[in-house]
Amino acid sequence: MAYPHSRPGRDWLTRLMLAGVICLMGFLPSMGQAASIDPFVGVYHGVTIEHAEGELQARDLDVTIAKTERGFNVDWATVIHKADGREKNVSLSIEFYSTERPDIYGSAMRSGLFGKRIPNDPLKGEPFFWARIVDKTLTIHALYITDEGGYEMQVYERKLDEDGNMDLIFRRFRDGEQIRDVTGKLTRQKKSY
Repeated sequence: MAYPHSRPGRDWLTRLMLAGVICLMGFLPSMGQAASIDPFVGVYHGVTIEHAEGELQARDLDVTIAKTERGFNVDWATVIHKADGREKNVSLSIEFYSTERPDIYGSAMRSGLFGKRIPNDPLKGEPFFWARIVDKTLTIHALYITDEGGYEMQVYERKLDEDGNMDLIFRRFRDGEQIRDVTGKLTRQKKSY
């Protein structure tokens, strides 16, 4: 059966819809891609100040962020200077990988049954980590389930300034109440060849 050529209203609507789809396709690549870790890649060193119980404590902090095949790796080491002269060393290395959700990265901290890197299990007392990148801020969240069935959340915000150095804000919450606040400035270290 032949279609008559007397449908100017439908042709106009079809062309308008096709133009709209083509315009939307131009936006799709930017909507589906996660923010890049590239501006954060580097080695940083600095001092942080803990604001706790009316006193200030200094911490030395080193952070290394490196790109990987699946995403990126964050290594950090902290030296906490105690009031009695002792030092406490804490270090952590986490691999983050791209997820189906733009700007959100999952963590892989241990090997599973078949050797694949998988996230920790917070029900076993292990911290569950994830990261997100928004503009010039890399935020890492750590969720712990306490032995009493409550939770502890640690939030590390690492924001790049205009010179490529890093401002750090660390907050710790227990069952929704903030119990720790640490701020610091880390300087990007020059590459040594």
